[in-house]
Amino acid sequence: MTACSKENEIDRCCVRQQQRGSGQVHLRQSVMADPWQSVMDHAVAVARKAGEMIREALQSEVSIMHKSSSVDLVTKTDQQVEQFIFTSIREKFPSHSFIGEESVAAGQPCVLTDNPTWIIDPVDGTTNFVHGFPFVAVSIGFVVKKQPEFGVVYSCVEDKMYSGRKGKGAYCNGLPLQVSDQTDISQSIITCEMGSNRDPEVVDKIFSSMRKILCIPVHGLRSAGTAATNMSLVASGVVEAYFEIGVHCWDIAAGAVIVTEAGGVMMDVDGGPFDLMSRRVLAANNKTIAARLVKEIDVFPAKRDDAPEEESQ
Repeated sequence: MTACSKENEIDRCCVRQQQRGSGQVHLRQSVMADPWQSVMDHAVAVARKAGEMIREALQSEVSIMHKSSSVDLVTKTDQQVEQFIFTSIREKFPSHSFIGEESVAAGQPCVLTDNPTWIIDPVDGTTNFVHGFPFVAVSIGFVVKKQPEFGVVYSCVEDKMYSGRKGKGAYCNGLPLQVSDQTDISQSIITCEMGSNRDPEVVDKIFSSMRKILCIPVHGLRSAGTAATNMSLVASGVVEAYFEIGVHCWDIAAGAVIVTEAGGVMMDVDGGPFDLMSRRVLAANNKTIAARLVKEIDVFPAKRDDAPEEESQ
């Protein structure tokens, strides 16, 4: 090899090294500019695997246990799926915090801090799961500095993967979501849930709200049996609104991002600002529909998810 060709080869090597170095810099800059995309990608992968676990469990006999009452159900699948999600997150993101339905039921605190926090319902719609009613979802919300960053809801029987990322839109199986443009409440379908509280006064309040909304009149009331699915239906434009009192943060953390990124609104059932820990939620396609529903909802108190333990007993 001549001296000239050696110099040319050295120059080419230097260029390749510079290009590799430049690519690594761009990759680092991309990660720094958007630190949560890889976290969301992991959430989607974990939700899909968790959904597979749930579908497999649906083929076998379900072992049922109870939490606060005979209608507040939990299964081994709830616990196994949450443990799988928790382990996967802890291995990849050891500094992150975690709020899960089953871990809170087991005595873990339900406190939201500024630390990046995963808020998870491993099987949203446990009663549906027990009875084979085909709406069961994995709900994974991610909150940074107490503000929702992204949400993933996997309706595993339907094989529908809903996702929403702050400022980046909402999607179902890769297709963009958009809420309904309906502004006439009488042309709307509303979803709601009865929850697991069977106190007669609470039940009366719930049915009072339902009666008043039906008599507006609206086209209909529906109940999927899972908050995450109800909110995904709002985001999809299938229904105009969903409301519930007594819901938990792990039921709605993911759906809240999906609804807002699809163009919808989130608020308290009394019309005030949405508070993730308040156990009260109204998700709607727009403020007009939401404001009309607020007039008809009989509000009743619900202990906050983050209430001190002595207060929540």
